[in-house]
Amino acid sequence: MNFGRQVYQFLLEGSKAYAKWDLEVSTSILKNRKKLLILLVLAVPVLAGCILEAFAAHEMLGGKAAYAPAFYTTTIFLASIAVGLAAGLITGCIGAGGGFIITPALMAVGVKGILAVGTDLFHIFAKAIMGTTIHKKLGNVSGKLAIAFLIGSIAGTFVGGFINKGLYNKDPLLSELFISTIYALLLGFLGFYALFDFLRATRGTQVQTQTTQSSTAGLTGLSVKMQSLSMPPMITFDEDLVPGGRRISGWIVAAGGVVVGLLAAIMGVGGGFVTFPMFVYVFGVSSMTTVGTDILQIIFTAGFAAVGQYAIYGYVFYTLAIGMLLGSLLGIQIGALTTKVVKGVHIRGFYAMSIIAGFINRVSVLPKKLVEMEVLNWNPTLVGAIEQVGNYVFWAVVAFFGLWVFSKFFVNLGKLRGEA
Repeated sequence: MNFGRQVYQFLLEGSKAYAKWDLEVSTSILKNRKKLLILLVLAVPVLAGCILEAFAAHEMLGGKAAYAPAFYTTTIFLASIAVGLAAGLITGCIGAGGGFIITPALMAVGVKGILAVGTDLFHIFAKAIMGTTIHKKLGNVSGKLAIAFLIGSIAGTFVGGFINKGLYNKDPLLSELFISTIYALLLGFLGFYALFDFLRATRGTQVQTQTTQSSTAGLTGLSVKMQSLSMPPMITFDEDLVPGGRRISGWIVAAGGVVVGLLAAIMGVGGGFVTFPMFVYVFGVSSMTTVGTDILQIIFTAGFAAVGQYAIYGYVFYTLAIGMLLGSLLGIQIGALTTKVVKGVHIRGFYAMSIIAGFINRVSVLPKKLVEMEVLNWNPTLVGAIEQVGNYVFWAVVAFFGLWVFSKFFVNLGKLRGEA
């Protein structure tokens, strides 16, 4: 139980760090007229394609139904905006978790898993390129740490991409089953631990956890062990914070990068939710150095995975990427403002609900995939009904959360303007 809670806290802190980055780059884009103009220029062809779609019939891209839907349709474009909006609201209001629902949400509206992963990665890469403020934080980046980590993460993207493409080429259903299972395990673990914490909080009981505040004050036991391993080449870092700096093997940093790259390429979340806690808890790197290095890794890891493993093979749906970017920019700002007028315990409750809804959605599709692969011999009508219920639950929770956030935002608009 204690180990599980430590893993949960590890992932939660990483998710919060990723949400903070997402809010920062989104704000950077919205405050820059040139970046907004670029986004508008990118969106115009998509909107034009959606209009033309209403007056013309289309065939599947390349004639392969496995890629569907992969053409301009008004419905799928609006769905992508809704997905981005929902993820942005969760990220901005809750401060964590929004990135976890993008790939499941895309799959829930009918996008094939491998296409959802590639598109999510491209969306993250595009947002990082457009909105990053890395020039302000280069002083906090350890070049040697970054190089070692990126060597590992780029290698990890090749492994993850190879796994996803290999499964898809063998059987598209196997790819769908694999991606859905990975997400079901992750979201189930996070969601039920978050629900447990929420229930304890509503009873007024304080849950004893290891938090970032206590852990980053010094080195964790694990990071001390990692830094004590002498496997050349050794990397020195944090010289400005610690006399003589700290040292860690480049092999250990590269191995951590492999894990992040692997997760990014398989799940499509950019790997950012793992990098921050890994640097702080496992490597013993200061938060200041971690933030700068994390920005670099998101750009290069997401970029190599999106372009090198998915885009060049036709597994990026650019229409969706633009729609998600538009929706998330709006959602994350409204969500962040709403946190000023809602109770923290309510936010924790919605975090648990949204993650569990994603878990239910992915679990509900597994029986149908297994029946289609002839592994299970269940009634097709039954497994279809199970999948439909999972979709209804997921979108009902997301819609309820969205309406709740918007209602709080508009009701308190005058107060929020006054604070601004």
